[in-house]
Amino acid sequence: MNGMKSFINSEIELEISGKTMLSGVLIDVGLDILVIFDGTRYLYIPLLHVHQMKERALKEIESEPPETFLLFNETEPISYRKTLNHAKGQFIELFVTGNRSIHGYITSVLNDYLVFYSPVYKTIFISMQHLKWFTPYSHQLTPYTLGNKDLPIVPASIPLARSFEEQLKKYEGQLVVLDLGDNPEKIGLLKNVSNNMIELIIANGQAVIWKFGHLKTVHLP
Repeated sequence: MNGMKSFINSEIELEISGKTMLSGVLIDVGLDILVIFDGTRYLYIPLLHVHQMKERALKEIESEPPETFLLFNETEPISYRKTLNHAKGQFIELFVTGNRSIHGYITSVLNDYLVFYSPVYKTIFISMQHLKWFTPYSHQLTPYTLGNKDLPIVPASIPLARSFEEQLKKYEGQLVVLDLGDNPEKIGLLKNVSNNMIELIIANGQAVIWKFGHLKTVHLP
């Protein structure tokens, strides 16, 4: 981490999981997360997904980072969990799979997953291990300019288990969508969750087994 801190206030390039390239001014490095400013917004990136960092040869960012979009500004080192907790109730965009993003609000942060409310997908359970990065928006903005009556920011009404796997077991016997339905075989009846495996019965009645450790998101259709 000390090596990364030497890049603070420098314009950098990052390669993160999925061979995704990001760039911006390095604002802060915490215990397990870093923050960059890409010229228009702050990106919070868990160090778990950082593969490479280097200083940019050609500088492109001229605008000053606005303090209003920072989730918090403390003297203590920032951390992934602390940052997620500070983001609760604020409109954010996050990336978990491919180049698809989700807009909405974090409502709860548990041991290894978070509960996210999206106007499109409603309540989504997201593995903290697979969250690539997220960015907060201005407090004045709401997703799709929806009003408060169309965008209830409320915690999930169902009881929440401490672990992602235990939470998923609550949906055995119900239709679920895994990883935002990026594959037709990730939509089906949740038959069983055990031994780090998920058994789905897909539309044609076939049983498909998925390894739990690769699961990024779950929501009900």
